[in-house]
Amino acid sequence: MIVQRKAYLDELLSFKDSEFIKAITGIRRSGKSSLLLMYRDYLRSIKVPEEQIIYINFEALESYKLLTEETLSQYLVEHSSKDVKMYYLFDEIQFVQGWEAVINGLRVSFDSDITVTGSNAQLLAGEYATLLTGRFVSIEVYPLSFKEFLDFKQIETNDTRKIIEMFMEYRQYGGFPAVVLADQRLKDTILSGIFDSILLNDVGQHHAVKDVTTLQAISRFLMFNVGQIISVNKISNTLTSAGFKVSVPTVARYLDSLKDSFLFYIASRYDIRGKEYLKNKPKYFVADTGLRNIALGKFGENRGSELENIVYIELKRRGYKVDVGQLVNDTEVDFIARKGNEILYVQVTQQIPETSDRETDNLIMLPGQYQKLLITGVSASPYTIEGVPVISVYDWLLQN
Repeated sequence: MIVQRKAYLDELLSFKDSEFIKAITGIRRSGKSSLLLMYRDYLRSIKVPEEQIIYINFEALESYKLLTEETLSQYLVEHSSKDVKMYYLFDEIQFVQGWEAVINGLRVSFDSDITVTGSNAQLLAGEYATLLTGRFVSIEVYPLSFKEFLDFKQIETNDTRKIIEMFMEYRQYGGFPAVVLADQRLKDTILSGIFDSILLNDVGQHHAVKDVTTLQAISRFLMFNVGQIISVNKISNTLTSAGFKVSVPTVARYLDSLKDSFLFYIASRYDIRGKEYLKNKPKYFVADTGLRNIALGKFGENRGSELENIVYIELKRRGYKVDVGQLVNDTEVDFIARKGNEILYVQVTQQIPETSDRETDNLIMLPGQYQKLLITGVSASPYTIEGVPVISVYDWLLQN
């Protein structure tokens, strides 16, 4: 059974029959394939004939003979008609050599609606997509939000005690749909499989990474230091001290590969007063806290960083570009979230210390009249401190 993710489907449908090729991207097992099947089900529901819908999963065994430009082109020409609208749905298109030329050919030769999925950010970047520049619209799929998590589990949102209990499970196991719906005893096994497949397939094979052990070590270093300022030199020195033979350029290349696989996101530091980006030492956040806990083999440590990670991914999920705000004397604002003309300053804390005003002071001292928000890990009704709204993470995550 496919559980509907209406927001993503609505976004996909908004580009139906347009000139744009719809590219569904995101981390492995986040729900891209299910979204593609939802789109196919929708087409069937509005009575699009089956012969006008061509769906191919390029990871399936029966599709191996179609993994070259020539074989796929021949197959599509034989099964397409120029007299009607054709709907092409391609899952994990990056496995096809020369896929860009095929997609461009379909666009030129047929009255077509084209949707593809891919688990690598380079799907739409650089030399890989030069033939299709300006003709793509990207829809990035994330693991389940906490609100979707509750929907999948059919939990009512008016039971505060149950919400807090479910949030602890969400923090520990994350939001991959297969994990959320799995029996409790299988969750760790599924998470381990997802983590291994990302490193071995989406990173290792795609980027020809030969030293998987070093790749795993870098991944675990980033997960342990979620939300901390990190430099390539620091990673290289730490791994060298631990007995790894790894150079700074190799670390940099592996970091790019991990980012391209959507396993990690980079938050650049932005000088709020100087209004410019700082060129080094960004922060890294992992796509799903469940992966972090299974990779590190621990849960419940450094809850503040884990909460910060959840808020960062949720801001990304809501369509914000998210940076780390740098103020004077190394004072930081956790996040600057931008969307269009909207700017939102966000501070995240497990709880507000009784002996310190640092969390609110960082927001109060900000210049300008932009929106400000303090998110805490404590269940409480929303209130304000010197004009700064304070809201529990439970309430914030359940907002539309």
